[in-house]
Amino acid sequence: MFEHRTEPVLPTAQFVGRVIGFLALSAMLVGLALAIGVVGYHYLGGLPWIDALVNASMILGGMGPVDPITSHAGKLFASGYALFSGLLFIGAATLVLTPFVHRIMHKLHLEDD
Repeated sequence: MFEHRTEPVLPTAQFVGRVIGFLALSAMLVGLALAIGVVGYHYLGGLPWIDALVNASMILGGMGPVDPITSHAGKLFASGYALFSGLLFIGAATLVLTPFVHRIMHKLHLEDD
């Protein structure tokens, strides 16, 4: 997936393509996590679809819940989803930064001729 340290640095156009690919992968993961949250809040938390979307978005964005959840299943889901969202945020941020960190490390390891 990435070039070896003995290979030349990726040209700018290909690097931009790599960045876009990693951004797209990150966006898909966040979108999937949002969908899981909306469905969970709707079916387990008993919230209408729009309220489920707001709650899932707020939890995924790190802001916290909006509507109180009264069912036991909904509370268990909300607890798990909050933990999952925190870890997903770290993973998505890592995916976005990966091409940049690799490029910096690659440039630092190039041998002078």
